[in-house]
Amino acid sequence: MSPKHTPRTSGGGTSRFAGAFTPGRIAMIAVVVLTLVFIFENTREVKIRLLIPEVTMALYVALLVAALLGAACGYYFAARRRK
Repeated sequence: MSPKHTPRTSGGGTSRFAGAFTPGRIAMIAVVVLTLVFIFENTREVKIRLLIPEVTMALYVALLVAALLGAACGYYFAARRRK
């Protein structure tokens, strides 16, 4: 048997999810949960001016859109860095 192949035993084998919860992932989950709580606690109507038109919408919608745009920009720049 090669050292790369280790049989899994029912008692002390390695788990499929052993590396799933790294400190970075746990921190990111906490940030996402806190962001969602903050967004959905702010439900009042606000007026938002988009260059020329002024729209009235729930604050949580505006915050959610801003968070999604920020996440998309972050993903785009992270993907460009990996190339």
